Amino acid sequence: MNAALPFALRMLANRGEFFPYGVAMSRDGEIAMIGGFTGTEKPPSTEVLDILYEGLRTKAAQNRGAAVVADVRLKAEGTDAIQVEVEHSEGTALKVFLPYRKKRFGGQPETGQMRAEPGERRIWSR
Repeated sequence: MNAALPFALRMLANRGEFFPYGVAMSRDGEIAMIGGFTGTEKPPSTEVLDILYEGLRTKAAQNRGAAVVADVRLKAEGTDAIQVEVEHSEGTALKVFLPYRKKRFGGQPETGQMRAEPGERRIWSR
């Protein structure tokens, strides 16, 4: 989470949006940011997410944790949010949401109350 959220907030402040990306923590604690390239400049987010998860599954034995970050819309709450799907090799999977609102003239978005719910294991299958 400490590596995943600051980049998303920086991208929102500077560009107003971001494509999904991943963060992996190696077995020795090194953090790596991961992008997914589909071959096009503005691909659908679902295609980028598929590439990220496939890449993380391929390298799962080398990592102990991973996160996939996406810009989502929380329909029930009527707000945008940064979604971080966090997964640990030993079994924990969480989906964390940080609601946000863009400022009218750019800059750091205003954030709401972060919340978490059980997530789906997509990288380390049982």
